[in-house]
Amino acid sequence: MKNHIREKRKAENLSQVELAKLCHVSRQTINAIENNKYDPTLQLAFNIAAVLNTTVDELFINESNLK
Repeated sequence: MKNHIREKRKAENLSQVELAKLCHVSRQTINAIENNKYDPTLQLAFNIAAVLNTTVDELFINESNLK
């Protein structure tokens, strides 16, 4: 599942480390999500969206709907 986390994170002037701390996960987890190597749990997706002042719908792109 593709996402816009990196763009939203940078727009909020947050590093991966800062976002990870605010979401109670490791920097590696944020990196893996940003690079489409890991799909977050629904709870983590909501936490990331809340920290980035956006919605889950705006952060994630469901590729199966694009085909």
